[in-house]
Amino acid sequence: MRVVAGEYGGRTIKSLSGNTTRPTTDKVKGAIFNMIGPYFSGGRVLDLFSGSGSLGIEAISRGMSQAVLVEKNYRAMQVIKENVAMTKEPEKFQLMKMIANQAIQQLAKEEVRFDLVLLDPPYAEQELIKQIEFLLQHELLNADSVIVCETDKAVTLPERIGQLVQRKRHIYGITAVTIYDLEEEK
Repeated sequence: MRVVAGEYGGRTIKSLSGNTTRPTTDKVKGAIFNMIGPYFSGGRVLDLFSGSGSLGIEAISRGMSQAVLVEKNYRAMQVIKENVAMTKEPEKFQLMKMIANQAIQQLAKEEVRFDLVLLDPPYAEQELIKQIEFLLQHELLNADSVIVCETDKAVTLPERIGQLVQRKRHIYGITAVTIYDLEEEK
């Protein structure tokens, strides 16, 4: 695995061995960022199920200014720390070793807002709709926020979740990528 593009483009990303995490392939990662960017001029990203930190690091590499990387697994968090160190810009990353729901509750208390939310949970542990609804209800999203959900291709997410509207859905092998943004006011 590697950083696909941007400031850290081409740098190697370590991943956790075994079946604990399911890293996003470079092909899918490149496709995701081509659909939503591909580059940014600042902003804050939340990578709620970080695994190796690859998606959050890619977002920073492509111009986001701050990333919150959430991971509950101790060994995965050690890999994330190594990958963040590779960027030589650790100040751009906040690491939270805790379960996703606990992390978004803490971020809500801190009144943090995000421009990009990356949701790539373990396929067997998906609570995406509930988590997205929490983000909306607790105003963790900016007006032009984008949410990217990576799921098994058999999972079909709804066209709408609150004020969010599904803009794109693409299948890459066994993976589906679904992109939401806030509905434009008429």
